[in-house]
Amino acid sequence: MHRNSLARVKRVSTPVHILMYAVCIFFAILCLLPFVVMLVNATRNTYQVQQHAFSFVPSKYLMNNFKILNEKDTFHPLTGFMNSMIISAGTTICAVYFSTLTAYALVAYSWKLRGAFFSLILAFLMIPNQVISIGFYQMVYKVHMTNNYLPLILPAIASPSMVFFMRQYMIPSLPLEIVESARVDGCHEFRIFNQIVIPMVKPAMATQGIFCFVASWNQLFLPQILLTHKEKYTMPIMVSLLEGDIYKTEYGAVYLGLALTILPLFLVYFLLSKYIIAGVALGGVKG
Repeated sequence: MHRNSLARVKRVSTPVHILMYAVCIFFAILCLLPFVVMLVNATRNTYQVQQHAFSFVPSKYLMNNFKILNEKDTFHPLTGFMNSMIISAGTTICAVYFSTLTAYALVAYSWKLRGAFFSLILAFLMIPNQVISIGFYQMVYKVHMTNNYLPLILPAIASPSMVFFMRQYMIPSLPLEIVESARVDGCHEFRIFNQIVIPMVKPAMATQGIFCFVASWNQLFLPQILLTHKEKYTMPIMVSLLEGDIYKTEYGAVYLGLALTILPLFLVYFLLSKYIIAGVALGGVKG
């Protein structure tokens, strides 16, 4: 009887598993399709792209498109990569570290205005960045900090959405008994945070680091109004200028510029994805 039950479960579960795998494969193809089209179009010329925007057959104009990019006065890949990397890495480090520190203060300490402070953080989540961008630009202009990376990096210290995420992650995952034990042993607060808390919440920090790095790398609006010198341009600014050529838009070169822009994003994801997988596995073991 037991064997018959197992056989019946297998017969029921096999079609369900096949359907689940089919749905996962379908959505994986949908996610990868834009990247495949972009990489293929990077090997084609403008005429081919205009005639058939969607194609899965690479062409032979990759080096020609790269030559067109090198001839552009506003496109310098190494400079753009360096500028974008400085801004994105600085933004990610500041946002992840200080947001985690703020979330730790909201979870590990009991103080009078803790609830009001957290409500204020949630209120800031409702304010769109576009609303404060004009005032922010005027302030930066008055203190003579245009064409400087600091106005693009330092505001990341205050990241309400990341504070909210890290607080929600710490509430079930951070045992306060360990923190109390470290205090009894004589550890000061920053040592507790850096050596005990951070390793325990590393999967959440890696997840937020990926999101923050991608958002900062793709940011166009603020860098475009704050950075006016060509040697300060980021990769998204350089790619946006390719599409606005006054004579002719070389779509193959534009697609190649886009492909070069997203390469560091894949690198960052592959470097940090193991921490996300470790966090998911840890959560499954706890459950």
